[in-house]
Amino acid sequence: MLIGYARTSTLEQEAGLEAQLRDLKATGCERVFSEQTSATGPRKALETAMDFAREGDALVVCKLDRLARSVTHLGTIISALEGKGVALRILNLGVDTATPTGKLILTVMGGIAQFEREMMLERQREGIAKAKAKGAYKGRTPTARAKKADVFALRAAGKNPTEIAKALGIG
Repeated sequence: MLIGYARTSTLEQEAGLEAQLRDLKATGCERVFSEQTSATGPRKALETAMDFAREGDALVVCKLDRLARSVTHLGTIISALEGKGVALRILNLGVDTATPTGKLILTVMGGIAQFEREMMLERQREGIAKAKAKGAYKGRTPTARAKKADVFALRAAGKNPTEIAKALGIG
């Protein structure tokens, strides 16, 4: 049986989740588990999908980054699946761990993906440090503080906090 897993990080990524669900169904997944949660937070649907899988099944994901947050995490997932006799398929890479070549390619791709992520974060930190040194990086301007006088004026006018937030476009 093909078991699909789809994930997006935020509710704003609804179109991305729908595309994953469409692709998993088109691949022939009989059961699909999905969730909208951060890669670093608890992922109940992934746990449920892995628990549901039985020997001879394959867990199918559209992209590697929807499944694992690091090479170590990927290794943990693969080990758990292998222990149950379940293969892993990643659609956009054309990888299937049911074959030795698929396992090799997945290991190499996972390492490259983690390296790329770490390099991107390093460049981001360097850019922020450089901008701070020039005085150009001050972070996002706090919206609510900038409208403090308006908040007090609306409150004095009898508006409740929800009405004030809507009127001023703040949280």
